[in-house]
Formats: sequence, C-alpha cells, structure tokens
Amino acid sequence: MIRVLVADDQPVVLRGFTAVLAAQPDIEVVGAAADGREAVRLARAERPDVAVLDIRMPVLNGIEAARTVTEIGAKALMITTFDLDEYVYQALLAGASGFLLKDIRAEELAESVRIVARGDALLAPKVTRRLIAEFTRRRAAEPTPAGPPQARAPLTARESEVLRLMARGLSNAEIAAALVVTEHTVKTHVARLLAKLGLRDRTQAVIHAYETGLVRPGET
Repeated sequence: MIRVLVADDQPVVLRGFTAVLAAQPDIEVVGAAADGREAVRLARAERPDVAVLDIRMPVLNGIEAARTVTEIGAKALMITTFDLDEYVYQALLAGASGFLLKDIRAEELAESVRIVARGDALLAPKVTRRLIAEFTRRRAAEPTPAGPPQARAPLTARESEVLRLMARGLSNAEIAAALVVTEHTVKTHVARLLAKLGLRDRTQAVIHAYETGLVRPGET
C-alpha cells in the first residue's frame, strides 16, 4: 500500500483528491490537511510515502511544507493551477518530485502518485522538462557558492545515456525500448547513477543533466 497525505486549502479539491485516492486498492490516504502546518504535523505523525501538496496554502505554504516532508522521507507531489507558476521553481529547490495541475483527471492523479512513490518517472514530462530547463537557467545566473565542488564518481557511457533519456521525460520502459535492454537493467542503471551522483531521485538527476550540459533546454 502507498501511504498518501493530501493537503489543499480548497475544500472541494481536498475532498475530491482524497476520495479519488482512497478508492484505489493500492493507496491508503493517511491524512488530509487544509494548510501547510497541518500537513507537516500529519506527515510527522503518519510518515506517508507521498505528500500531495497544494503550492499556495495558508499558515504555511506548500513549498515550506514540501521542504519538511521531504526531510522526513516522503516524496512531495505539488499541485498548482498554472504550469508556469513562479512558485513551481521554488518547489524544485524545496525537493519536489513532480507537479500536477488541478484539472488533472482522476485516473491520472492516482497513477501520478504511483509514479512518484516508485521514483519511476517524472510527471507530465513536457511541463516538468520546461520547468527544469527554466530552473537551470536561473541557477546558472546565480553566484557560484564558495568552496570546492563535491567529488562525484564518473558515470559510464551507458549511465550517461540513461540519464539523457530520463531528462527527456522517458519512463524506464521507454528507455529500455530505446536502448534494447530489459526494464530491470534500466532500473539498475538508474539506481547506480543516482548513487554515484549523490542524488535523491529522478527530478534531481534531470536537474543535474541540465546543469552539466548533458541535455540542453529545448532539446527533444
């Protein structure tokens, strides 16, 4: 069972998302919150696998809530009204694993939670790719922090190719088909490259791919 927390300050959205997820045989809704502070409290108490968080909430916004719930160990799946919302960039910095638009269909919501829970693929690849590309451009314009860069083990040629395909929004199954290997082999490559780079999940890996120039904004 995937343990899920849902937080949104709009009662209709909160009830709707909670009902959709609770109806799934493999998902258990362990908490529902109307603001970010309540979401954090429930996350600490219930230890969900995934927290579905509205970006704009009272008391404590979804970005600050995401930062805390990811530190606890949950994956943060952000809800936003606009796919280029300014707050989405901040959510990436806070450790968000994916993004949803509020007009998402019921079946897409449940599948998105499953995807984030298993760390298998980015959500809404076209939207997320664009967001990460813009995020990377902004990061590049910021002053470089002092101190030596963190040493990281080099990737093999195959691991680099897997990372490049991940950054283009492909799932493990799609990567396996493109490289003519098994999906299990792709999962092994993903796990190894994340460990080598010291990254938490695929979203961080895609950001790394853009920042290092392995993939450039606008590439398909």
